[in-house]
Amino acid sequence: MAKIKIKQVKSGIDRPKRQKLTLQALGLRKMNQVVEKEATPQILGMVAKVQHLVEVVK
Repeated sequence: MAKIKIKQVKSGIDRPKRQKLTLQALGLRKMNQVVEKEATPQILGMVAKVQHLVEVVK
């Protein structure tokens, strides 16, 4: 399966709890942190829900 790198570019502070939990489930805890995940439909769906807070790094 393909891998993607996800970088948090905006803070989760003052966001709805659901978005904070999605960031946490992706393994993102700090600004500019990059995590590498498998590109499963579940992970891609989580990225889509917080697309304004993260970016996919090549």
